[in-house]
Amino acid sequence: MFISREYDYALRILRALAKNKKLTVKEICVAEQVPQPYSYKILKKLEKATFVKGYRGSLGGYKLTVQPQAVNLYDIYTAIEGELYINECLQEGYRCPLNDDGKHCTIHKELAKMQNKFIEELSQRSLADMLRE
Repeated sequence: MFISREYDYALRILRALAKNKKLTVKEICVAEQVPQPYSYKILKKLEKATFVKGYRGSLGGYKLTVQPQAVNLYDIYTAIEGELYINECLQEGYRCPLNDDGKHCTIHKELAKMQNKFIEELSQRSLADMLRE
């Protein structure tokens, strides 16, 4: 599994907002080269996760509601994508067609280790870390 474009754009949107008090969607899109149709969907998810707040009207826009050092990249990931699984066999309740006895194969075990390390890496890095040049 790859980091999705939507997650990439979410990080870019948050980066733009972290540098400014409030930005319009157009300003965000120009600053971070995010296509406008994507940005509305992503901003809605970020707002639901309380990372940003939207303001309506002629003076509207979006504003970051969290301190960049207080939010980690895994929290942002789950707000955009849901739970992280590098392979479908790691999802809870998944029944592997290659495994009749209910035990996990060595590939599953290794993928689980990799997934856990990746989640740990994302959890240890804050949005502030992404803002450093």
